[in-house]
Amino acid sequence: MKYTVSAPQPGDCFLLTNGLGGYCSICLDGSVPRADQGILVAAVKAPNDRLTLVHRLRERILGGKEPRFLSAQGFAEGKGENGIRYLKEFSYEYTPRWVYETPEAVVTREIAMAYGRNTVALRYRFRNRSAEPLTLEVTPLCKFASKERALEACPDMTFEGDRVVSGAHSLYLLTNGGLQAIPTHSETLAYPEDAKDGRPAQGMAGACVSVVLSAAPYETISLDILLSDRYEETLPQEIFSQQEHRLRNLAETCPIMDPLAKRLAISADAYIARRDSTQGKTILAGYPLFSDWGRDTMIALCGCTLSTGRYEDAKSILRTFLAYEKDGLVPNLFPEGDQAPMYNTVDAALLLIDSVWEYYRRTADRYFLAEAFPVLERIVAFYRAGTHHGIGMDTDGLIFAGQGLDQVTWMDVRINDILPTPRHGKPVEINAYWYNALKILERVCSLLEKPLGDYGRLAETVKASFLEKFWIPEKGYLKDVISGTSADEQIRCNQIWALSMTYPMLEETMERQVLETVREHLLNPCGLRTLSPTDPQYRGHYGGAMFDRDMAYHQGTTWVFPMGAFYRAALRIEKDPVRIRRELEKLIPMMAQGCLGQLPEIYDGDHPYEGKGCFAQAWSVGEMLRVLEDLERY
Repeated sequence: MKYTVSAPQPGDCFLLTNGLGGYCSICLDGSVPRADQGILVAAVKAPNDRLTLVHRLRERILGGKEPRFLSAQGFAEGKGENGIRYLKEFSYEYTPRWVYETPEAVVTREIAMAYGRNTVALRYRFRNRSAEPLTLEVTPLCKFASKERALEACPDMTFEGDRVVSGAHSLYLLTNGGLQAIPTHSETLAYPEDAKDGRPAQGMAGACVSVVLSAAPYETISLDILLSDRYEETLPQEIFSQQEHRLRNLAETCPIMDPLAKRLAISADAYIARRDSTQGKTILAGYPLFSDWGRDTMIALCGCTLSTGRYEDAKSILRTFLAYEKDGLVPNLFPEGDQAPMYNTVDAALLLIDSVWEYYRRTADRYFLAEAFPVLERIVAFYRAGTHHGIGMDTDGLIFAGQGLDQVTWMDVRINDILPTPRHGKPVEINAYWYNALKILERVCSLLEKPLGDYGRLAETVKASFLEKFWIPEKGYLKDVISGTSADEQIRCNQIWALSMTYPMLEETMERQVLETVREHLLNPCGLRTLSPTDPQYRGHYGGAMFDRDMAYHQGTTWVFPMGAFYRAALRIEKDPVRIRRELEKLIPMMAQGCLGQLPEIYDGDHPYEGKGCFAQAWSVGEMLRVLEDLERY
């Protein structure tokens, strides 16, 4: 799926990644309107210790009637570079490519990122169509700071031979052009996309070297530049070829034949990264804001790895979580440095059981199933007996979770001592996961010829209690939580997971009513709202200061990933694949705005459904891949 854009919209961008957590992402006009975008954001320690080496590029054509900027950027002082006026076309399939036309020259720019290294390749083709010699000048503006940090002062830096040095960090510049030292140049960039969300509206970057190459009258030349945190011997052309071959291969080897799935298989690759602390693979939750979290990984894993045929990556990720199980829980945050893992999630361990089963369903890998089995049993045993964060099983077989200020479901926002969505008690999706886990354990015991225990009997108890206590017959939907508060009967998207798991509990008539309630109240063109617009607590707009954003995050904001469970459930219940595939066509325009080829984290609850949060989100992509996989299997 190739994207061609003649008039980029503000904020639209692309994303290249390196399998380490590092990335290259700037807007289609060449600007960086947020602090955490950059030409080279390096993973100093994979995947979350990320440092912006090159924030943006200043690009000029010198020697004509006047200097011509190809670069675009807004500055805090109100001035800016406006190279977009010369931009004729932007296209992106495997490599982003720009075409500029000035009165004197035609310039193309392409960018690639090396896989497994913190290296970006730039390729320019410069055609001088004037009778005067012209020079193409490319100046890397550096930050040498963590990706999200907005600098208040220009970083100290010096140019030494073939690299820019700032403290303990170096940026190597390897090029067929000339390296020209310049007096330290600093600028204060405007960050309008950050300002919308209450983050710093400006930040500084600096430069002390330019890359230059001159073209004689009517001559066409090529300028190659490698930007890296180490000395590189690879030719730029090799990086471009490797990037295209690798991404094309991801699409071709994806077992789902639908062209939309082929594109999403490429998108999914952005999130799969190495984790140095565990020496295994992990899944980053989203770019540019998030790290790898247990819950997000377990939700995204099936689509991003299993649906795309990346079984070894899936096994590596699962092994990491199995190894870090503690008291029946798995980490929501992995250790960094001397820090201990954080186990503050009730759903990740139950979803781990489901993910192991989904892996086995596709691979028939009994050896891995046997390897995982003791951990799966411990998870269930600790949930039955009780474990941290108020997680345990009640006498009715249902799981309760949460205590004090703990927020352990995915609706986990906490603002000091304010819990915008307190779900302490028995959450509906957690008990759907619990029943599913028990049925899976029963099946695994049979497959491995282990003692069956009482998993099946307990599952029947859970099912009876669930139907009795969650179903609201007069309203035709499920309670969101059993807590004895007014929040219990709010219409929320969490009930959809009671319909989408491998082992659901509801009768068909109930399922159809739940599906219709969710469709009527929560489904919009971009996902599922987190709360019905009829609810007094509903907030249809996500934006402003962090407090306002957090208060809206799960109170009406639309999330893309629950739409996956909705369509998988609809396919099973309504058996209308043609209709569902037709509805999935709305993903195509969603992937053509914001971050090209990706799906964002959230949208506003109200029209016009503007994309917000992370511009590229793992579980959004993964869940849509699962729908397409189910459609093909159907």
